[in-house]
Amino acid sequence: MKTTLPKVSNIPKDAKWYLIDAAGQTTGKVATEAARRLTGKHRADFTPHFDLGDGVIVVNAEQLRFTGKKLTDKIYYRHSGYRGHLKEVTPKELLIKKPERILELAIRGMLPKNKLKDNRLLRLKIFVGNEHKHEAQKPEKLEIK
Repeated sequence: MKTTLPKVSNIPKDAKWYLIDAAGQTTGKVATEAARRLTGKHRADFTPHFDLGDGVIVVNAEQLRFTGKKLTDKIYYRHSGYRGHLKEVTPKELLIKKPERILELAIRGMLPKNKLKDNRLLRLKIFVGNEHKHEAQKPEKLEIK
């Protein structure tokens, strides 16, 4: 048996959109499923070097749940590039200021580190609250267990 790889001309251009409700879900479960859909690993014709992924819309990002003491003990770091400008913030503080940033960082870390990462992240839309502005894409509701 031979393994066939799809050609660029045979790649389907239609991307489906999925709607994930993050209310009461743990951050890791939501991020894992979103990263899986963005990379296209749920498809039968998955190929690592082609971007066959779908779009993901996440609502209720402010209602994410953390297990254990991660809400206070976990620390996110960022650096401005200047000496001594290492900033740190906990998820508890981020939930107040930018709750969608927590999920974005988790999904970004789960995607492969290659040239396709930026295009995949463009298909990720995260919203605070139950409303989103992507009804035109007709997203399919995705249940996370």
